[in-house]
Amino acid sequence: MKFLKIAVFFISITAFAQGKVGAVDVEYILSKMPEMTTVQTQLETYGKQLDTDLNKKIDEYKKLAEEYKKGEATFTGEQKKEKQTALLTLDADIQKFQENGSKLMGIKQTEYLQPLYKKIGEALDKVAKAQNYTQVMQTNTDLVYLDPNYDLTVPILTELGITITAEEGGE
Repeated sequence: MKFLKIAVFFISITAFAQGKVGAVDVEYILSKMPEMTTVQTQLETYGKQLDTDLNKKIDEYKKLAEEYKKGEATFTGEQKKEKQTALLTLDADIQKFQENGSKLMGIKQTEYLQPLYKKIGEALDKVAKAQNYTQVMQTNTDLVYLDPNYDLTVPILTELGITITAEEGGE
């Protein structure tokens, strides 16, 4: 029984030692992809449309508020209550639209970036298999040191057909 435990221990150490771990900076790759220009343009266009819609709502609110101020003295109690309710409803609608605007932008960004992430994933898969990597981590602020020999960012850029200068490769 003791021999079996020792054998399993050595097999697991051997298997772990044979694993090759690399890292990749996906955000850097994204920033170098020519498709990002299109994505940024699409996001700007969508953002402008959201701004236009918001401005329409704000203009409508201002118009209603101005009408209320002008006619407040002549309104009956029922009319005042009706106009105030309309103003409060529109104000709440504007606030909700503003809150949802950033969420909508995030959803659109994810939608536009999904094909790019897929391309990166496919290139990563090819590079990792070709260089016998068993695990690849994404670099982030928690990564303190990475041996450049295990950084797959540049090989993935090459696989995607993106060339970078020597200065850019050092980032």
